[in-house]
Order: sequence, then C-alpha cells, then structure tokens
Amino acid sequence: MRESQKHNVWIYRACFVLIALALLFFRLLPLGSVAGNWPGPDLLLCLMLAWVTQRPDHLPTILIALVVLAEDMILMRPPGLWTVLVVLATEFLRARAALTRDLGFVAEWLLISLVMIAMLLAYRTVFAVAFMTQPGFGFAFAQTVGSILMYPVVVWLLRVVIHLRKPLAGEVDAKGRRI
Repeated sequence: MRESQKHNVWIYRACFVLIALALLFFRLLPLGSVAGNWPGPDLLLCLMLAWVTQRPDHLPTILIALVVLAEDMILMRPPGLWTVLVVLATEFLRARAALTRDLGFVAEWLLISLVMIAMLLAYRTVFAVAFMTQPGFGFAFAQTVGSILMYPVVVWLLRVVIHLRKPLAGEVDAKGRRI
C-alpha cells in the first residue's frame, strides 16, 4: 500500500512538471502579442497554488522553486525574486492545509485571491525599492485579476482531469504522517 502511495506521488509530481513545461511553452508562443491586448492569467501560479491547496504532500518546495526559477530564467525576469514570493506563498498555504481542507471553496478562493494580491504588491514593492522599471500597475493588476478568476477553472480541471482531491481528515502520507 505504501509503495503504491509513493508511486502515485511521483506520478503526480511528473504530471505537475509536464503541465508546467506545457504552460511555459505556450507562454513563449507569440499568440496575441498585439500591443494593447489584455494580459493573460498566470496559469502556472494558479496551478501551483491550487495543487498545494489540494494536495500539499504531492508538491515539494524544491520542485516549486526549480520550476519557478526556470520560468524566471526563460522569461528573463529578475532571477529568484518571483521564485521567493511563490515559495513563500505556497509555504503559507501549505501551513494552512488543515484549515483550507475544512473551508468551503468560496473561502479558499478568497484566501488564494488575497495571497495573489499580496504577491503582486510585494513584487512591485521590491521593484520600486530597487528603482527597476516595471510594467504599469493596471497591466499587472489585470493579470492578477485574470489569475484570480481562472483559479476555480484550474481547480476544477485538476479534480476532473487528474483526480487531485483534498486529503480526507484521517488520511496519512507515504511516510505514515497525517496530512
């Protein structure tokens, strides 16, 4: 039974990496790159926050950090800044896994929305303190609002497509610890 659970965890981790690579690939494609268009949502951020909220034991911190650091390098963002913010956000949510398990979806969505807005403000604050040029606030805020609106869709897809569900109250992980 434990070998089966351990095997399933690695399958889910591989699924996460493949989905992250696919999202990054599509983000690099020059689709809809006309000036003045609305920015698309950050689907990779939605995926990570939803995954950590649903199954915190399936997504280790180091995997999140490596994926986001690779995204930073490929998208030519300041390396490590967004990575640190995403890792802090996912660890914040991981520490509240028992709370989010008992919350309804609307309360979970509100929590995720507040986390995304806090990440936006922290990212822009660091840019402002370092006197770095940054896109307009409206552009970044529109992307954050789009991400907030896409979060329920991402959660639904995770539940339907790869059957990722929140752990039950007495469920244990592969090492026998309560989730």
